Amino acid sequence: MTPSLFALILANAVPILGVLFLGWTVFPLLLVYWLENAVIGGFNVAKMLLAQPRNPLEWAGKLFVIPFFIVHFGGFMYVHGVLVMAFFGPHGTQPFDLIPTAFSAVRANQLGWSLMGLIASHGFSFFWNYVKNGEYQRASLNALMGQPYGRVIVLHLTVLFGGWLVMLLGSPLPALVVLVIIKTVVDVRAHQAERRKFAVPRSPTILQTVR
Repeated sequence: MTPSLFALILANAVPILGVLFLGWTVFPLLLVYWLENAVIGGFNVAKMLLAQPRNPLEWAGKLFVIPFFIVHFGGFMYVHGVLVMAFFGPHGTQPFDLIPTAFSAVRANQLGWSLMGLIASHGFSFFWNYVKNGEYQRASLNALMGQPYGRVIVLHLTVLFGGWLVMLLGSPLPALVVLVIIKTVVDVRAHQAERRKFAVPRSPTILQTVR
């Protein structure tokens, strides 16, 4: 197990503590996972800034691609957040007043530690894989532009569908723990797929060269 994968699993385990000891129901859980979108998007902007720093064409592309990504991904986050607030928020929640409502819910449900754990996990992966292992030298703007969407869409469709089932069951403790485990498994697979995508290309073997 790589250090970044271990950090990812550890950060994903923190919400279980919220479920067990802070009384989290479906809404706080899904709110943490929605806020993780912002963490993923923020580190993706950093990846774009660092990608292929010696390539002048990449720097020219960054002037357009990075602002476009921020606006596009921000809109995606907003729509997703409104859905989470509307479908899972407490009675009286104003879903379109998204930012104040989210901050209020973070304070009310003590979500700060879990959010900090996710920031630390993604930050460590950014340093360990992208910077230290040199993924920034191989990453292209086109690949980075679409990278978060695949991960976020699959991840949160799983979480939203699971959240509906848990809510229908009355948010029993075992179901909430299972939801966290399912999210962790999906996240691990996405992390591994991302590492394969930016891995160093394998050199052809002697046998392959002969063929």
